[in-house]
Formats: sequence, structure tokens, C-alpha cells
Amino acid sequence: MNNELIKIKIGVSSCLLGENVRFDSGHKKNNYLVNVLSHYFEFSPFCPEVAIGLGIPREPIRLVNDNDVIKCVGTKNAEIDVTEQLADVADEQQHWQQALSGYILKKDSPSCGMERVKVYKSSMPERNGVGIYARQLMTNFPNLPVEEEGRLNDLIIRENFIQRVYIYHRWQQLTASTISMADIQKFHAQHKYIYMSHDQLGLKALGRLLAEQHSDIDLLANEYLTQVMLLLKNKATKQNHSNTLQHIQGYLKNFISADDKQELNETIAQYRKGFLPLIVPITLLRHHFRKYPNDYIGDSFYLSPHPGELMLLNSL
Repeated sequence: MNNELIKIKIGVSSCLLGENVRFDSGHKKNNYLVNVLSHYFEFSPFCPEVAIGLGIPREPIRLVNDNDVIKCVGTKNAEIDVTEQLADVADEQQHWQQALSGYILKKDSPSCGMERVKVYKSSMPERNGVGIYARQLMTNFPNLPVEEEGRLNDLIIRENFIQRVYIYHRWQQLTASTISMADIQKFHAQHKYIYMSHDQLGLKALGRLLAEQHSDIDLLANEYLTQVMLLLKNKATKQNHSNTLQHIQGYLKNFISADDKQELNETIAQYRKGFLPLIVPITLLRHHFRKYPNDYIGDSFYLSPHPGELMLLNSL
């Protein structure tokens, strides 16, 4: 299964691309975004703090807990309250945000932080906040894949996010025109084994959803996407991947030799024990399916969930 050759549109905090928009006139250029992901993603940079008129340089802002109400104010002058402005500017950007397939935010930022942002109530802040712009963005687009650049250093989180972006993008392409029940069922079949590797109970729930009678296809589509994106946030485990690999191996049982079956079983077992990366059993399965093609597996994205050049399966 070939992945899209076109670049996928991704929102990103401007400072991560090297733009000098921070309070100190600096940036937080992220080399992985600029040097690697830029080959696959078309970035749409945005800095909400600049967009609402805060200058460069400027007084830093921070989140504060004011009688259980979270506000974003100046670090020196608490009279500078930009809470509503940051929420409003997120609402105002929906015309271009709706075309995005993902968003990468600046960690720890009182405007853009996705989680664990410092919230001040006394002298000791607590890391339990969400940036005001980020919170409104995620409220407006609850199914949009969103991550922070810092968390992308975790190779499992990185692969999970990029996988979600590609799946979300394919869904956007599918729903760009009128869809049918058959379209949703085909999409489900193409991604079934990816779902299985993340959450087998969630996969069964999706199956039950599609088996029900639905009079409104748009309501079904929205519910399906919501369940899919929640399911995919569960990190795929070695055990789940191993079960998925064995399911796929079943399509070869009438074609490959006993020695090849044993080699596949041993390779999957070695992966499950952590002695081999996921790319090894997947490459071996790809080899056998080139010799013995199967239409169902050939139409599935599990063996090629994203461009191989990203080498994301090499570290799982």
C-alpha cells in the first residue's frame, strides 16, 4: 500500500521553524521538524501571541489560577490579561485550521502548551495547565492529531502521532465528497490491523458500531472518526503487534513452506521479546506477500502505515 506522495498540511508553532517570534526575540527551531518532517509535511506556522498584537520582544506571559479561573497574564504586570484574546484568536483561525491533518505545538508555552504547563497560584507553580490557544484549538477540533515537539523525542510517541496524521489525512480525503456506508467499511478494512495493534477491544467496538443500522451517514462518520482517534491514542504494544502480525501471517498458511512458517513465528517471537524491531517481521511479511499477493492485505495500511524513509518502524 503506497502512502500519499503529496505533502500533508500540518499546523506548527512558528518558533519551532526558527522564526524569531518569542518574547526574547528568539526562536526554538526544532531540527527534526525542519530537516526531516518538512519533506513530508507542509507546515502552516502560527504564533498566537504575535497574532494578538504582543510585540517582539515583549513581557513574558504565564498562566495563573485566580480563584479557580485560569488566566494568562503578564509575569510582571498582572494587569496584562490576554486570556480571552488567545482563545478568540484560536476561533478566528478555524478557516485554515480545518484543512490541517495535525498540529505540533510548543511545549511549556502558556499559549501553545498541550499539557503540563506551569500554572501559578502561589510561589510554587503546578504543572497541570494547558495553553489558552492550544486548549481552544483542541476544543474546536477534538479529533485533530496534536502533539508537542518535546514529546516527539519519544520514538513511540513520534510514530503514534505521525501514524495518526496519515490516518486522519486519509479520512479527510475520503470525506471531502459524499460518502457511503461502503466507503466507511472499506476505510475500516484498510485500517483494521492498525486498530488491532492499538486496542483490540476498541476494534471490536468499531465493528459493533458499523454493524448497527444507521439512518444518518454523517452522524455515523463523525462517531466513527471520534472512536478511531481515541483508539489510536492508545500506544500500540509489542503483544498487540505480535497478535496482529500472526493474524496477517494466517493469510500465507496455504502458500509458504513449513520452514518459512517457522521463520516467521520465530521472528515475531523475537520481536515480542524485544530482540528485534518491528520493521524486521514486517519486512519478512512484505517479502512473502510480494511472492503470494493477497488483495485484502495489499489494500491494508498496516505493513506500510507511513513512508518507509521516516524509519519509524525501525525503533519500535
